[in-house]
Amino acid sequence: MLKKLGLIGLLMITSSTHAALNIQHWTLSNGARVYFVENHTIPMLDVNVDFDAGSRRDPAGKAGSASLTNGMLARGIRAVSRPDGSQEPEQSEADISDALADVAAQRNGGPGVDRSGMGVRTLSSVPEREQSIRLLARLLAYPSMPDALLARDKARTIASIRESLTKPEYIADKSFWRLAYGSHPYGTEATVETIESITRDDLLQFHRLHYVANRAVISIIGDINREQAQAIATELTRDLPQGEPLSPLPDVVPPTGTEQRIPHPASQAHILIGMPALSRGDPDFFALTVGNYILGGGGFVSRISREVREQRGLAYSSYSYFSPMAQAGPYQAGLQTRKDQTDEALKVVRDTIARFLREGPTEAELKAAKDNLIGGFPLRIDNNRKILDNLAMIGYHQLPLDYLATWTTQVSKVSIADIRSAFARKLAMDHLVTVIVGPEK
Repeated sequence: MLKKLGLIGLLMITSSTHAALNIQHWTLSNGARVYFVENHTIPMLDVNVDFDAGSRRDPAGKAGSASLTNGMLARGIRAVSRPDGSQEPEQSEADISDALADVAAQRNGGPGVDRSGMGVRTLSSVPEREQSIRLLARLLAYPSMPDALLARDKARTIASIRESLTKPEYIADKSFWRLAYGSHPYGTEATVETIESITRDDLLQFHRLHYVANRAVISIIGDINREQAQAIATELTRDLPQGEPLSPLPDVVPPTGTEQRIPHPASQAHILIGMPALSRGDPDFFALTVGNYILGGGGFVSRISREVREQRGLAYSSYSYFSPMAQAGPYQAGLQTRKDQTDEALKVVRDTIARFLREGPTEAELKAAKDNLIGGFPLRIDNNRKILDNLAMIGYHQLPLDYLATWTTQVSKVSIADIRSAFARKLAMDHLVTVIVGPEK
C-alpha cells in the first residue's frame, strides 16, 4: 500500500487540468474558510488546515512556543467523551503513526513565521479517507501534549539551536532578521533560554488561543466532490473552539542602513543584504517578481550573478529574492566569497542594486524575464501538492480566487516603468542592512 501511494504521488496533473483549474471557496457556519479544487486525475486527497499561529504570535519571552505547539500536536491525543455517551480513546505517538500507516496516509504541514498548520495526504477511497480525516481532526482538537515528550522535544530543539550557532549561514540569517526587523516579532528568535522557559501549560494556552475554528483556513484538492469537501471541512473544525480577536501586531518599521560584521573561522565569508519590502497582496508584487528575476532571481542570467560570478569570479552562486509575508517580508541578496574578497564582492552587489534602482532593466532583459517566468509557470502547479500549497497561500492571505489563472497575464503586463517605480517604492540603499559572517575585521 505504501509503495502504491508513493507511485501515485509521483503522477503529474496534465497541462489541460491546470488550464481548467477552478478554485471553489466558501465559509462554514463556524467561520472556517474553505478552498477546494476538484481533481479526479488520480485517486488521492490532499488536505491542509492552517491557523494564524506562526512564530510571530509567540508570547513575549517564550519564543519557540508556536513551533513546539505545532510539533506536539502529533505526540498524543487525549481521550474524549462524546455527548451521545461514546468514548474516543487516548492515542499515543506510536498509535498515531500506526493509524496513518494502516491507511498508507502521510501527515504533513508544520510551523512557519506567519502561519502554522497540519495536513494529510491519503487515498480518496472512503475507508482510507474517513480514517485519515478523523485522525487529523483529533490531532488538531485534542492534543495531549505529554510532559515526557515535551521534555524530549525541548531537548532536541535546544541541541539544534546550539549546533546552528556554530554554522555561519545560520548566524548570518538570524543576524539579518534581527537587524532588518528590530523589535518586531519577525526579528525575534527562539533561544536556549526561551525554549527552557516554555511549559506544557504555555503550549496548551497557545493551542487554545490560536487553533480555533473561526480562524481556520482549510485547503483541499483531490478525487472528491463539493459535497464531500464540505463534510470533510466540517469534521475537521467541528471540535475546535471559537477564538477571540487577536491583538494587532506592530507595523514593520524600515531599518536604517546598518552593517554588522561577525568573525567566524569558516573558510568563506557569508554576506546578506536587504530590508523589509513586500507583503502578500501588494499591487507591486508582479513588477517586483519580474524585476527581481532580472536583478538576482534568474540564476546565472541575472545581473548580480553576471557581475559577481561571470565578470569577476568572486562567488559561484549569488542571488536575490523578495519573500512576501503577511506583513512586509524581506528583500534579500546574498552570496559566499573568499574572506579576502569580502569588500570587493560587497561593493559589486551594492553597486549592482543601486544601478538597477537608478536605471531599471533593458527591453531585452524584460522580454527574457517574462518569457522565462511565463514558460515556467506550469511547473508551479504541476502536481496536487504544489496546488495545495498555492491554495493555502491564497486562502490564508485572502488573495483573489483567480490569482493562479491570471498569474501569467499579470506578468505579461509588467513594463519597465512598472519595475522602476515598484523598486523605488520598496527599496532604498540607505535602508539596506548588511550582515557579513567570516572575516576577523
